[in-house]
Amino acid sequence: MKPVTALSVNINKIATLRNSRNNGIPNVVQFALDCEEFGADGITVHPRPDERHIRRSDVYELKQTITTELNIEGYPTPEFVAMVLEIRPAQVTLVPDAPDALTSNAGWDTVLYYDFLKPIIQNFKKAGIRTSIFLETNKMHLEAAAKLKTDRIELYTEFYSTNYVTNPFHAIEKYITIADLATQHSIGVNAGHDLNLQNLAYFATSIPALKEVSIGHALVADALYYGIANTLQLYKRALSIST
Repeated sequence: MKPVTALSVNINKIATLRNSRNNGIPNVVQFALDCEEFGADGITVHPRPDERHIRRSDVYELKQTITTELNIEGYPTPEFVAMVLEIRPAQVTLVPDAPDALTSNAGWDTVLYYDFLKPIIQNFKKAGIRTSIFLETNKMHLEAAAKLKTDRIELYTEFYSTNYVTNPFHAIEKYITIADLATQHSIGVNAGHDLNLQNLAYFATSIPALKEVSIGHALVADALYYGIANTLQLYKRALSIST
């Protein structure tokens, strides 16, 4: 029996709602603590330069408050790298987002950006921070990621999520191949983007090496109907089906 895949809750959408008013409601840090109480294995944040959702101050406060793993996502600008090295989260996930990107919508071309990523990953690993790279299902990019000595990859699952409804096997097969290749290189496998209650169990069942999923948008949307406590349990149950 494989270990249950960890669920890291991305709380960016909660921060977006908070930022629409000036009264601090909802409280982002309290929401993270509640997610932990209701079963989350970690908290994910993606602070962007314009602070349109998670603010830098939130990240510092979360590091001091939560007791599960903190995963900080972002494009590795000098300012982002300095913040991560100061906060020292359990994990940093590097994404190739432009500053004005609505959401993460592509994985790294680790061949093209090899020389850019190498010293950044080395610095994070030297600081004892587990490092993950946002990646698509490209074998060349996985091989380059292995040479970069990243600890993990996070599979960008937009293609899977889009195609799951019409053809689940077609949607998953490339992810199985890349996850197997990552395992051969001793790279841990995470996943995220548009995973939800409809497609999560099949993905986790098909990828035995899956260590962690990061889910925000769908989980927060489901919480509007089911409540956050029930929603966390539904997602945890979907992940436990794969064991």
